[in-house]
Amino acid sequence: MPNPGFRIFTKINRPPAALVDGFKDLPVANIGDCMNRASMVDARIRKISKGNLFGPAFTVKSRAGDNLLLHKALDMAEVGDVIVFDAHGDITNAITGELMMQTAARKKLGGIIIDGAIRDLATLREMELPIFAAGVTPAGPYKEGPGEINVPISLGSVVIMPGDILVGDDDGVVVVRPGDAAGIVEKAKKKQAAEAEKMKSILAGTIDTSWIDKELAAKGCEIIEDSYH
Repeated sequence: MPNPGFRIFTKINRPPAALVDGFKDLPVANIGDCMNRASMVDARIRKISKGNLFGPAFTVKSRAGDNLLLHKALDMAEVGDVIVFDAHGDITNAITGELMMQTAARKKLGGIIIDGAIRDLATLREMELPIFAAGVTPAGPYKEGPGEINVPISLGSVVIMPGDILVGDDDGVVVVRPGDAAGIVEKAKKKQAAEAEKMKSILAGTIDTSWIDKELAAKGCEIIEDSYH
């Protein structure tokens, strides 16, 4: 019998590794700008470890405070996968801690994102495994279920499908649909190159700021050559 809410899909459509690798050195801010600043995960989900994150999404969701399905996901996920866990943003109980994250590191996962809490922060913040979470608490999890693996989830106001490309750095996390990825990589690389040239102008003191007054004038801003009375 169908059992929605407590089921596991064993397969996902992972994008080609070469497509995912294109995002490796691209800043999340540049990627987001090239997507009209959409598909950015809510800022409350923050990076807590050392490494930056990129890889295909391996999705998990469960009731708040329960990590039974995360244990199963750690068994199933493949090298480079990013396990992304929808814990409904609840930070009452930690979904994971040092022991499970050492397992994730040993399996060479691309990262872990928890829309919920973690614990063992002192250890996790020193790990090279990319870990993102919404909060920290010492209170441990339950292991009862229910939950689902490799289904669409909502993470920080963004819908994530299994196999979506996730990229995360100190600024946050962005979600890229595989069908859009090649074009986004190209645009983001061009933006990164343009910003590098702009930085050279800033450091040399030759940057052109005339566009500011033009933009203000176009928007009808009044400039008064006097002090405020």
